[in-house]
This record gives sequence, C-alpha cells and structure tokens, in this order.
Amino acid sequence: MKYKDEKYEKAEKGSRVLPKTVLLILLCGLSFYLGGLYCGKNKVEVNDVAKAESSSLDVDDSLQVKSVSFSECSSDYQDYTPCTDPRKWKKYGTHRLTFMERHCPPVFDRKQCLVPPPNGYKPPIRWPKSKDECWYRNVPYDWINKQKSNQNWLRKEGEKFIFPGGGTMFPHGVSAYVDLMQDLIPEMKDGTIRTAIDTGCGVASWGGDLLDRGILTVSLAPRDNHEAQVQFALERGIPAILGIISTQRLPFPSNSFDMAHCSRCLIPWTEFGGVYLLEVHRILRPGGFWVLSGPPVNYENRWKGWDTTIEEQRSNYEKLQELLSSMCFKMYAKKDDIAVWQKSSDNLCYNKLSNDPDAYPPKCDDSLEPDSAWYTPLRPCVVVPSPKLKRTDLESTPKWPERLHTTPERISDVPGGNGGVFKHDDSKWKTRAKHYKKLLPAIGSDKIRNVMDMNTAYGGLAAALVDDPLWVMNVVSSYAANTLPVVFDRGLIGTYHDWCEAFSTYPRTYDLLHVDGLFTSESQRCDMKYVMLEMDRILRPNGYAIIRESSYFADTIASVAKELRWSCRKEQTESESANEKLLICQKKLWYSSNASSETK
Repeated sequence: MKYKDEKYEKAEKGSRVLPKTVLLILLCGLSFYLGGLYCGKNKVEVNDVAKAESSSLDVDDSLQVKSVSFSECSSDYQDYTPCTDPRKWKKYGTHRLTFMERHCPPVFDRKQCLVPPPNGYKPPIRWPKSKDECWYRNVPYDWINKQKSNQNWLRKEGEKFIFPGGGTMFPHGVSAYVDLMQDLIPEMKDGTIRTAIDTGCGVASWGGDLLDRGILTVSLAPRDNHEAQVQFALERGIPAILGIISTQRLPFPSNSFDMAHCSRCLIPWTEFGGVYLLEVHRILRPGGFWVLSGPPVNYENRWKGWDTTIEEQRSNYEKLQELLSSMCFKMYAKKDDIAVWQKSSDNLCYNKLSNDPDAYPPKCDDSLEPDSAWYTPLRPCVVVPSPKLKRTDLESTPKWPERLHTTPERISDVPGGNGGVFKHDDSKWKTRAKHYKKLLPAIGSDKIRNVMDMNTAYGGLAAALVDDPLWVMNVVSSYAANTLPVVFDRGLIGTYHDWCEAFSTYPRTYDLLHVDGLFTSESQRCDMKYVMLEMDRILRPNGYAIIRESSYFADTIASVAKELRWSCRKEQTESESANEKLLICQKKLWYSSNASSETK
C-alpha cells in the first residue's frame, strides 16, 4: 500500500504541470501496472497436483491446497459425532431434549484430525451374519449390555455382541412381533408397504427383521444414555441415522414413509400441542400406517408394570385417540400390545379441517413449505397433502418392485423434471453402475453393505444396485433442487443434508461413499478439506470411495486423500470423458499412536 500511495502522490503533483494528454497516459499505465500486481496475487497455486485439463469451471479459493496434513485425534474421540457431541450438551437447554438435536461446532472449533478406531478394532462381520452378531471391540459399550440384556436386546459372549432379536415390547423375539403386525396389516406382505421409519429404534432389531420381508426401514435414535443405538444398527448392516423429534422437523420430505413405528419409545405424543405426532403425520404418506406398542396401548392389562394408575393410562389413551382423529388418522387394527392407525387419503377430512376456524390442531398455512426440513422448527399444525397430487397416496402408489422404475408423480415438482428425464437418469445409472463394478469388484459382494450416495438426484445408483446385498442412504443437499420426494416415491430411503456440516452418524459406519460432482456444486460454500475429513470419519477402515469429478477437482482431491491415508487411483469414466474422471479410493486400517495423549 505504501508503494501505491507514493505513486499516487507523484501523479497528483505532476498533474499541475503536465499537459492533460501526458497525465492520461501516466494514469492508464499506472492502472495497468497495479492491476497486474493485484491479479498476480490471486493466481491459484496447487502444490504436487497436476495442472487441470481443459475446464470452464470457476474454482473457489477453498481448492487452493498448498499443503495439507492431518494429525490423529486422541483416542477419546473414537466415537466422535461433531453435531451431537455429549461434551457440548451443557451449552444447550434441556427443554424437550433440545440438547440432543444437531448443534454443529463453529468453524474455529472444528476438529482437523483423523478419528481413530477403538483399540482392537476388526473389519466388521459381513452380511447377513452381521445382523446377528458384531465384534465387541468395534462398539465397546458395556452400559447397554448391562441395562438391556434382560430384554434380549443384546448380550456379550466372548469377543462378540450377540443380537437375539428381542426388545422392550418383544423380549421373546422380534419375528413373532412382526408376524402379529403383518396379520394386522396385510399390506406389509404384498409390496404395498416398502419404506418405514422406526422412532426410538433400540438396536434396530425391528428394522433388521423387516429387511428380510422386503421393507426398507430407517432406524432413528438420538445419541443418548443408551450410548450407541445407531452405531449398533449400522455395525449390524441395518439402515440408521442419528435424530430426535424435539423442536425441529426430521430431515425428510412430506408424504415419504409408508409406515412409522414406535415400540415403547416413550415419546410424549400428546404434549406440546401434539407436535411430535404432527411430525409423524407430515412424513407419513397418505394412506400410510402408524404402529404403536407400549404405553398407553393395552393399558387395561399392562398398567401395573408401568408404575402408574389405570385411570391415568385410560386418560392418556383417550387423549391420544382424540389427537389422532383431529389430524385425520383412523383406527385400523388393534390386538394385544399393538395398535395401528391409518393416515387418511381422503380430502374430505382435510377439507373439514380447513373450513373449521376452531379446529385444533389447525391446518398449516400456505407459507409453511411441507418439504422444508433442514433446521425447520416444528409447528403445532397439520400439513395437509396437496390436492393436486393424485397418485402419491399409498393405495395409488405402484407396489414394490414395480414402483422402483415407475415415473413418480412428484418429479413434476422438480425444475426441469419429467418422465423423459427420469427414464434417462434411470438408464444412465444402470450403465454407470455396471462400469463401477468393473473398476471395483467388491460392489455386489459381502465386502460392501452400507452405502451412501452423498449427492444423489433421483436415487439412480441405489436403483441400479437394488439386487445386490447392500442398501443405500441417498443424500440430497439442502441447497439443491428438492428431489428427495422422488427418491422415496421409488421405494428408496434418504435424507436432506448440508455437507458444510458433519453427517448425523457415528464414525466408521459406511463401507462405500459415492460422490458425483459434489465438490463442483458445493465448492463455493464448503471447504473441501472438511468435507474430506467428514468422509474419512464416517468411512469404515478398508472401506471405499468412488469420487466422480472434473479433472481438476479429482487431482486436488487425490492430494488430500493421500494425507487421509487413503490409496487412490484415477480411472476413466464409462464415456471416457476428458473433462471428468473417477477416483477409486480405499481407506487404510490404522490404529492410534497417541492413545494416551491429551485431546487435540
């Protein structure tokens, strides 16, 4: 700045004696010179990375990877979940358990270290054997074993945890429990019901049993005093995600799941204006089913074991019935400890709600977007299904597996979306998946079970891999076009997420991560270094990543991956595009060298 100021002063003095023509020439020359200095300072420098091949991409400063290296986190970070960190809970309120919701660290407090596995970690037991057992050292939590062993959630035998398939409401086995449920809901047997959500999932035995029956379940639980419910689920190879119904909507679009389930999950359904049950109503497809077992169902025979009175439980049951009726649920079936309600697909009920100014809960006004679900506050109102959707209710939705390749009605809500685009995307991913299997033969084997498509559009990769022994968590960016309803309409599962933040899962929970242009689309908002660190956190040791990016991004990513202790190789895409490359990476298994060091 001093140099520029001196030049400016000389020019100003000269203007008093020099002719205007000479002054103009001097000023133009000075402007050109300073402009060259400024532009030169902003050239992109990337050490140890090949120059980009022909590309028209504008590259954000986050890609200027001059040098990057990562130390190891201390061993007490082996189960680190950045946005649901118990170390931070005291900073947040206890009302409605808001401290268990997502609270991500600010940029200055983000960890820049590699999360180590527990001492004695072993490659996970492979599917389907993993559904019944896992290595104790991979999820070394004794609390849940001591507290829940009498209910047959799990038990420790030698070096393993064994999962007998029990639960609080089904201590003698989940299969008999689901058999009874199927008797009450025949739609579980014929492909009508394909997607489900289990709130308060325990170790996900219900979701695991449904997998054998062709029903794909998202098991949901917070990070709580049960230590690692979601981690146990994912270690077993069962879909799960950290979450809680508290003050914010769950990260799913409206009218998504075919069935919702709560087995003694102790959610106070009728409190706070019924907002928890209203959220279940929002994410449940019209004609979908809500299943409840535990208090207050069957209170006549169970109340003595609930440390309550029969009068109190009768009152709770009547309040629940009244609330469900007010939001257009009707009793569908009931037997023993299981009660089933069905969400109305008849607009007449919702029309009554709209026309009654005294109705409670009231209809949500039009300003509240039904699919807005990323840090969106819960509201005590009913999200009414759009009357323009004629084929989204459960009865009109094609049965599984036909629905997988049927153009969903809601694709018309996506900008530029139509049947032709959907069919093209479906065909494109069949070709790509075939190419991926040539490059990574582990796909389709028992080496890969838990898969995440980190920035899907319509769930095309998941659809192409549907016959393989794996499941896919389809992630749609909260900043991208809202395509997640289409994913659910196909009978697949997924969630909204912002990759500038950590994902709602434990470390070491996925076998394969797939990226398709994520860094291209999000580089203006997210620091690539932290996205890569997050990928490393959630990827299992010996797990894989398939990264599809422009040539420039692929080279830069490869340099960061090396510091993550990944091995990567560059491959051609199926079309052998010059501007797009594939990175096939594998995370190495390593153990902490600073187990006794202080937290970084």
